[in-house]
Amino acid sequence: MDVHWITTYATEPLCVAIWTSSNTHMKKVSHGTKAHAIMLLGMVIWRYLDTSKAAAENGHLECLKYAHENGCPWDVDTCCFAAMNGHLECLKYAHDNSCPWDEGTCCCAAAKGNLECLKYAHENGCPWGDELTSVNAARNGHLECLKYAHENGCPWDEDTCMAAAEKGHVEVLQYAVQNGCPWDRDEVLREGTSEVRAWVQNMLSQRNA
Repeated sequence: MDVHWITTYATEPLCVAIWTSSNTHMKKVSHGTKAHAIMLLGMVIWRYLDTSKAAAENGHLECLKYAHENGCPWDVDTCCFAAMNGHLECLKYAHDNSCPWDEGTCCCAAAKGNLECLKYAHENGCPWGDELTSVNAARNGHLECLKYAHENGCPWDEDTCMAAAEKGHVEVLQYAVQNGCPWDRDEVLREGTSEVRAWVQNMLSQRNA
């Protein structure tokens, strides 16, 4: 049984039972809340499990705060999982309290279409890294994330267009091509969906008209 499961599914009585059975010196928690029980339980197991990551992933800000304030380790995955799941307050708290992040935070936010997390990360110094943020946004059809990334200096390349083409995101591909993203027309025609091929062929016919 791990923190991810507990923070997501456990009922208050179960949290209490787990804790009281694991530490006879803290039986007073049986009169506390679910959050209290989870926090105390974390003192026992966070050395072995990804407690901070689980709290950030599930948006449990108070658990994340408690864990950090009581010595629970965290790393770039904490910010990445908060951004991936759209938990902006967890992301803010982690960054404000010196949790490390890297380009993975932007990539995770873009992959899931969490624009506010993407904006916060970039505006507070999180690096774009390579083209993967643009590719992730394109692959999953998150046009607004791709627009924001491009307008704010995130690199893109042919893989960005291919990611959109393979998944049939015509509007995303159209935006990328019209805004100067490199693309391989023949490869897009070969690997893209029928909707994508129709758009490319229509664009080419208009150019030749």
